[in-house]
Amino acid sequence: MAQELRKDNIPNRPIVKKDSAKILVKKSNLLKKDTVPKVKSDSIKKDSIIKPKEVIDYIITHDAEDYTIQNAKNKTVTLYNNAHLVYGDIDLKAGKIIINYKNNTVYATGIKDSTGYAQRPVFKQGGQESEQDSILFNFKTKKALVYGVKTVQGEIITYGEKTKKVNDSTIYMSKLRFTTSKKDRPDYHIATNKAKLVPGKKIIVGGSNLVIADVPTPLYLPFAYFPLTDKRSSGFIIPSWGENNQQGFFLQNGGYYFAINDYFDLELTSDIYSNGSWAVNASSNYNLRYKFSGGLSIRFQNLTNSIRGFSDFSKASNFNITWNHQQDPKSSPNSNLRARVNVSSSSQFFRQSLNQIDQNQNLRNSFDSSISYYKKFVGTPFNMNVTLTHSQNSNNNIVNLTLPSLQVNMDRIYPFAANGVKKNALQKIGVNYTLQGRYSISTQEDNFFTSKMFEDAKAGVQHEIRANTNIKAFKYFTLSPNFNYTDVWNFATIKKRFDPEVGAAVNDTINGFKRFNRYNFGVGLTTNIYGDFKFKGKIKAIRHTIRPTISWSYAPNFAAPFQERVRDRSGIRTYTPFDDGIGIFGAPSSGVSNLLSFALNNVLEAKVKPGEDDDSEEDKKITILNNLNFNTSYNMAADSLRWSNVNFSAGTQLFKNKMSVNLAGSLDPYQVTPEGVKIDKFNASLFRLSNATLTANYSFSSSDFDKSKKDDKNKNNNPNNPPDVFGINDNQAINGFATQQPSRPGEVKEKTADLYRSKIPWNLSFIYSASYSNNGFNRAGIQSHTVGFNGSIDLTPKWKVNFRSSYDIFNGAFSYTTLNFSRDLDSWRFNFNWVPFGNFTSYNFFIGVKSSMLSDLKWDKRQPPDRRLF
Repeated sequence: MAQELRKDNIPNRPIVKKDSAKILVKKSNLLKKDTVPKVKSDSIKKDSIIKPKEVIDYIITHDAEDYTIQNAKNKTVTLYNNAHLVYGDIDLKAGKIIINYKNNTVYATGIKDSTGYAQRPVFKQGGQESEQDSILFNFKTKKALVYGVKTVQGEIITYGEKTKKVNDSTIYMSKLRFTTSKKDRPDYHIATNKAKLVPGKKIIVGGSNLVIADVPTPLYLPFAYFPLTDKRSSGFIIPSWGENNQQGFFLQNGGYYFAINDYFDLELTSDIYSNGSWAVNASSNYNLRYKFSGGLSIRFQNLTNSIRGFSDFSKASNFNITWNHQQDPKSSPNSNLRARVNVSSSSQFFRQSLNQIDQNQNLRNSFDSSISYYKKFVGTPFNMNVTLTHSQNSNNNIVNLTLPSLQVNMDRIYPFAANGVKKNALQKIGVNYTLQGRYSISTQEDNFFTSKMFEDAKAGVQHEIRANTNIKAFKYFTLSPNFNYTDVWNFATIKKRFDPEVGAAVNDTINGFKRFNRYNFGVGLTTNIYGDFKFKGKIKAIRHTIRPTISWSYAPNFAAPFQERVRDRSGIRTYTPFDDGIGIFGAPSSGVSNLLSFALNNVLEAKVKPGEDDDSEEDKKITILNNLNFNTSYNMAADSLRWSNVNFSAGTQLFKNKMSVNLAGSLDPYQVTPEGVKIDKFNASLFRLSNATLTANYSFSSSDFDKSKKDDKNKNNNPNNPPDVFGINDNQAINGFATQQPSRPGEVKEKTADLYRSKIPWNLSFIYSASYSNNGFNRAGIQSHTVGFNGSIDLTPKWKVNFRSSYDIFNGAFSYTTLNFSRDLDSWRFNFNWVPFGNFTSYNFFIGVKSSMLSDLKWDKRQPPDRRLF
């Protein structure tokens, strides 16, 4: 019997009759238990009809808010109002969508309503998204024709009147505008007649020009290439230009950026000047997550000043190396490597540099470097720290190095505490041990990086053991015995001899091992005394806390066994082989020290009722006097001048902790002769103020006068953390705006442009400093007297002015002063930094696009400080 079969959904397919298969059953099989007949296979092994490839590979799902119309004759489906279509990785939303199954196309447009043209088509495919006026897409060829398209490629937004999508990787656009401005009417755009877009990779455009606020500019490019990638990409760095009196015209910071990989990059730039000066700079940043990160910068400059033949003509070469390295604590909890290196051929490098943006560097008179490695020996109380240090001083041009410094520490142990129990004085005895080894070099800058720098190198090792405990005495007192022992190893000593030609004693250095030791022991007694004074009124009570301390220490004369004699101009004098700084850790102490020390610390606090506008019902504790400290000592073993100076310090905070005031000084009890020699005779007025320093800082802002806001806690008014009167870093103020990035991918922080009306936010900080000195024989007086200030004013939400300066009251002149003006131009950033007067008179002007993709679209004008002839 034949059956008719038809393949569903395949029109006009011929009917295939099933072949009548003959069923043969042997008689013998009927006698068997298995009565299932065996069927011969179909004589037609394979279907002779080949199934055609489907044009539509995925299921199309669609819906619309108003209606869906199906036209069976034309094979179309029309969706209207908030139409939505999904096909594979394609997601299309529009006001109106027409699906044509006959032509395998989708056509989408917006709809007109009372507001105009609304529900513009939004086309998504994979990670790409575009918005357009209309779109025609072919399912079979994957091609598309788009009108009025808007696409977002990373930070760049493109607008094209007509776009032809050839495939997933190539798009041709005509009458294209692209920008980084997110406004409906962009602040600026780059216009071109034709362009090729490779989504996620690049844009290649023909002739184009810059348009600002819909006004074309003369800036024209015959062609341009813009990379579109979330990763860093290599490319040229456009230089900035300018001129100065000495070097003439110049180009600075031009070069090439190498995006080597995700962990390491390299930037090579150079400077060139019309008088022959030049410079080469190389910098690199590296970052290996959970391991380490850092940056390395090398700068070399070949400077020519004036013109050959003039008296002030000179040529010089100098360099600077900076390196910063941080190790992630997660990589190794028991070891750590850190580096902070700033090495120059001259301590005047930044003052001589022709390309110095951060003017703060000009104010520094020293360079400091440190490379340290820390290691904790697990399971033991020991840890190790190896350090390489470097320092340069521009005042004396001396370079100091330690190559290296080794320190091994033993954490405090309690050798007499059984099972960690510390009840009595013996069990509370704690012991510390420290080993220090150092190789030190001190040389002139001219000998830096030469063999001469090692000629006066010093080496030494010091062992130090400290032990102490405490005992409760007389119920209210704490008695603290202590013992310190130090053993010093030297690898060179001196031998003095009289030189008749010089007429004085000279030193001969003798290489070899020699050691000495010293120790001291003592005891301290301290207690706390509290005085409470109660009042009626807003101030409920005042507490005065006094902590008096008296201590005694004794040290023998350790220099006596080593003392030798030599003839000098003034006669016979004694010395030790460790004198004149031959050793790193000093010399054995001479004379017996039998010292009695006194210290007195005071703290004054008040308890105040809460104010009427304070919601809290609890009393507030206010510190009236943070500290008022005195200390001095009396040497019972000395034959004269037994009393030391009385040192004092005081500190307090005023105006709701907004102002911090600190005073420190020293009082000398002894008289001084007109020649400047201190004699064993007390002053008529008992004490002479030998020196004193007064500092005060105060910060306030417009928010302090805003009654609608509660008072802040004034985090920046900690007396140990005075306000930064130097303000922001100039380098960040100038160039930081050009490459400003969101804190997270896709995160963009925008300021709301609310009108300030009569409120203009501002802040202002002051720091006052004065020092006094009186050595007893010259005229006493104030040695320095300055007031520094810095602040900012937000003229509008996007206009900001920063300033910083200081005034030397003693000399009657302003010191280093800078003014900074910045303007947030939405997609652009403007900044002007100006040093109006002084040795570093200069300015830096910058205006450029915020986006890193178009960071070369900028104007960077600099006027470095001139080296004036007069």
